[in-house]
Formats: sequence, C-alpha cells, structure tokens
Amino acid sequence: MSRIRKSRFGLLFVLLLVAAGAVAWWAWQRYTAFADAPLAGLEQGDSIVVERGDSFPVVIGKLREAGVREGEAAEWRLLARQLGAASSLHVGEYALVPGTTPRELLVAMREGDTIQHRFTIVEGWNIRELRAALAAADPLEHESADLDNDALMAALGHPDQHPEGRFLPETYLYTRGDSDLDLLRRAHAASARALAAAWEDRDPDTQLKSPYEMLILASIVEKETGIAAERPQIAGLFERRLKIGMRLQTDPTVIYGIGEDYDGNIRRSHLTTDTPYNTYTRAGLPPTPIAMPGVDALQAVANPADGSALYFVAIGDGSGRHLFADTLAEHQANVRKYLRNYRQNTRDAQ
Repeated sequence: MSRIRKSRFGLLFVLLLVAAGAVAWWAWQRYTAFADAPLAGLEQGDSIVVERGDSFPVVIGKLREAGVREGEAAEWRLLARQLGAASSLHVGEYALVPGTTPRELLVAMREGDTIQHRFTIVEGWNIRELRAALAAADPLEHESADLDNDALMAALGHPDQHPEGRFLPETYLYTRGDSDLDLLRRAHAASARALAAAWEDRDPDTQLKSPYEMLILASIVEKETGIAAERPQIAGLFERRLKIGMRLQTDPTVIYGIGEDYDGNIRRSHLTTDTPYNTYTRAGLPPTPIAMPGVDALQAVANPADGSALYFVAIGDGSGRHLFADTLAEHQANVRKYLRNYRQNTRDAQ
C-alpha cells in the first residue's frame, strides 16, 4: 500500500473515530438528560399501578397511558438495567409527582416506595360506624361487604368474639391492593396489645374481673367524655359505683341498646325500657363494649383517679366538660346548672 493511500486510510479512520465518539457523546448526553430531567405533564395526584405479572414493557405502556411521553423504550430499558430495576419492580401504586425524573421513578419502583393511603378509626366509633367508613374507603379493597358481624369475625380468625370494641382507634397506613380485612386484622391485633398492656398495668384494687370487663368499661368512658383529663375521673367514679353495687346509669349504654332507632334524643321512656344495655334498669356492666376505646380510655380504666364522687353531669356550656358530685343533692344542683347553661346556649345560638 502506498504511503498516500495509508495516509488517507489513517485520516478516514481518525474521522470515523471522531464521528463515533461524537455520536456516543450525543447519545450519552441524550440518555443522561432523559434520566435526570423532570417528566413533563404530571399533575398532583397522578399515579401508576404495577400489578403482579407486569413485564417491564407493560409498565412502560402504562406510563404512556398516564401521559408520560419522555424517552424511547430503549432508554427506559437501559436506565432500568443500570439501576437494577428491570426485573425487580415491586407491585404497588407509585406517585407520579410533578418534578419526578425517570431515575427517581425507577428507584422508587425498585425499592417498593409505594403510595401510602390512610384510614383512621375514630375513638368512640361503634362497629356499625367503622364498617360504614371502611365501605367508603378508597382504594381499599372491600372483601367484607357481604359479611355480617359474625362472619366478619370468623374471617378475621376470631369466630367467638363480639366485634364491638375490638379495633383500636388510630390511623393505619395501607397501600393499593390491601383489603378491609387486612386493615381490620392489624387494628384487632393493636387493640389486643393495648388491652393486654392496660390489664397488666391495672390498679390491684380494681373491681374488674377480666380484660374483657376492662374493655367494656373503657368503651363507656370513651363515650362519656372527649376530655382527656376527665377520663380517669369518670373511670374512678364508675369503679366506686361497681364497688358499692350502684347502677352505672350511663346514657351511652342506653343509646347503644336503642341501636339504629336512636334519633339523637334520649327520652325518659328510653331510660325505663329494659334492654341488655340499659344500665338504669340493670346492675353491673353491659354484656359487650359499646364503642371502640382508645389507648387513653384503656389506661384511664387501668388507673382510675381517686376520689369520692358518685355523680356527674355535663356543664352544658359547649365545652364537653362535666360537674362531679359526691351526693345526690349536689348532683341535682349540678343538673339545674346544666339546664340553665343549656337553655342560655340555645338562646344565644338562635
């Protein structure tokens, strides 16, 4: 080969190397720009669901359906391989938050950083209210809709339990795909732990004979006051009534016994009509809890406040607080105060 031809060949080779380097540099720049640039068009609340059995191409297709247009399929596959995510995407729902980059999204899918939804069991809810709230919760899967309370408890693995009071009030996190039964199992276990801890910590002089009796009384205390500082006082008052054989005479148990027929007004006829839950007509505790007691109510019953009061009535000023009395005469005077305050508040509201 002549020197001129060799020179031309060398020059062509160099030019090809330069061209290949330029193409590689351009491709790398394009790739890195794709990987770390925010995805366009995302809105708050957008999400993508990776389901069991979804291949990576299927996931890319779902991103396209969600409005993501950035990146060729090859770029998504290359980035997924680089991040070790191509074959290890976790099932679940992922947020497509404005500003998210492809790299951040694939890392979230690799780590299983799914959207966490919240469901709150409110202190004082009864089982009917809890089940209604679960039925309306989205995107929770509804597996208990056709189950009555007995079948529900059997499905949860507790066929001999009454459901009332058995689910601890607090906020539970769940992911898309979880069911109401999943959430109730967690709430039931949390309630069992809280009750066991309260029973272990109980006053040795308590009148309560079992953890279940503690659960029942805690549910009554929960319904009687929303004022945290009053719970130990009311728990102590009920303990003293139980000790001397005095009826609890607590309206929330009567209301529970009325059930769905309760219209928001408790009447004298309700107080005199006997039901298993009427603590005006029956001594001792009702047969089951009447609501879901929280940890504070359980602890109040475990460690009730000392005192001598046997009566209490709402102040009637809208604060939710109560007046306590040792004697019936003092209580009757407090009732008159309540009525005056209630009438004044009613007039002020008109």
